[in-house]
Amino acid sequence: MHATFPLLQETAFPRIFRKRLEVLQVNLGYRCNQQCLHCHVNASPKRKEMMGRETVLEVIDFVRRAKLKILDITGGAPEMNPGFKYLVESAHSLGVKIIDRCNLTILEEPGYEDLASFLAAHRVEITASLPCYLEENVDRQRGTGVFKASIAALRRLNRLGYGEHSELTLNLVFNPQGPVLPPPEATLEQAYKRELKARYGIVFNHLYTLANMPIQRFGSTLISRGEFNAYMSLLKQAHRDGNLDRVMCLNLISIDWQGYVYDCDFNQMLGLPLGGEKMRIRLSDLAHDNLDGASIRVADHCYGCTAGAGSSCGGALT
Repeated sequence: MHATFPLLQETAFPRIFRKRLEVLQVNLGYRCNQQCLHCHVNASPKRKEMMGRETVLEVIDFVRRAKLKILDITGGAPEMNPGFKYLVESAHSLGVKIIDRCNLTILEEPGYEDLASFLAAHRVEITASLPCYLEENVDRQRGTGVFKASIAALRRLNRLGYGEHSELTLNLVFNPQGPVLPPPEATLEQAYKRELKARYGIVFNHLYTLANMPIQRFGSTLISRGEFNAYMSLLKQAHRDGNLDRVMCLNLISIDWQGYVYDCDFNQMLGLPLGGEKMRIRLSDLAHDNLDGASIRVADHCYGCTAGAGSSCGGALT
C-alpha cells in the first residue's frame, strides 16, 4: 500500500513540464533481500508485490512501440522477479540500453550464482548502492554483513570486466546516513575510487550521489525522530531553479508492479498518478506521443531533486 504523506501534497514547488520521453523506469516489485533505513520504496523480504508476466509483456511492447533507448529496471531487488531475465533478454534483442539498479548482495544469494554472468552477457549497465567504503557505516544503514557481501559482489563483477571493459559499466550510488545533503559528487567519487582500489582492489566507472527522499521508510523515520520539518526546510532552502531543467522526470516515466504509470519512482511510492490525474493509467493505455509538454505532478518531496547540486537517477545535476 502506498504511504500518501499528505503533509507533502500542498507545495510551492515550481510547475514543470515534460520533454521527449526517453527512459522507461520499471519497478518489478517491492520484494528485496535487504531492508535499508534510507529505502524510499519501503522494500523488504516480507513484501509480496511482484510484477506478473502479462505486465512484463506490456512493458516490452511499450518499449518497442515508443522506440525507447533506455530501460531502467528497479525494485526492491528487481532480480528476484521471475520475469527479470526474460525482460532483459527481450530488451537486449531490441538494442535497448538496460540499467539494473542492483543492491549488490543479491549477486551473492543462493540461487543467483549465475546472475552476474547473465548481466555481463547482455551488456547490462549496473548501478549499485554502496553508501560508504567503510564497513561500519554500510552495515549501520543496510544491515549486518551487507558490506562484506557487497565487496564480494563487486569483485565478482570486476572479474567479469565490469568497471574496466568499455561495454560493461559499473556505477555506484551514495546516500547520506541521515537528513543531510550529499557532499560534492566529484570529490566523493575520487575518495571512493582511491579507497576501494587501495583496500579491496575494486574499480568502477562513476559514483552517483543521491539525496534521501522524505517518503516511505526514511520519511517515517524522520517523523518518528521529530526531524521531518527540519529536513524539509533544509531541502527547500537549498533549492536551485537551475536544476529544474535537468530533473529526471522531464524525459522519464515510472511503471509500478501492476503496470500503472507515474511521473517518477518517488511519485509512485506516494500513489500520485501521472501528471496529477485523479485516476491511474496503465502503460498499455498510454499514448507515448502525447506526453511532450504535459504537466508533471509535483509535491514537497520534489525539493529533494533540486536541493544543492541536485539529485537524480544519474546522480548530481550540477
